[in-house]
Amino acid sequence: MTASNQDLDFLSDSTESTSTRFVTFIGNSLKRFDLAVTTTNRFYGKKLVTDLQNGKTAILGTDDLEEEGYLEHVFALNEEEGGELRSFLYQVVGDAYFTD
Repeated sequence: MTASNQDLDFLSDSTESTSTRFVTFIGNSLKRFDLAVTTTNRFYGKKLVTDLQNGKTAILGTDDLEEEGYLEHVFALNEEEGGELRSFLYQVVGDAYFTD
């Protein structure tokens, strides 16, 4: 059975132009990171970060980077790999901002 748009209760539906940075790097752990980092007006200034190898995505700001074990959990990384990703992301993501 397929659902039509009449069967769905949309909470939000919008289109926006975004900017995506694609970056590949290898750290000392020899783990290769293939990332898409999307900048959007949504998510209060946080970035949408996608690991293109495993398809995992997270909305990240510096507050998330400072949460111990968060990157390791979300992206299934060991501690060394998480540190390498964190080091890169500190250069890329910004602080969250909140508006009324």
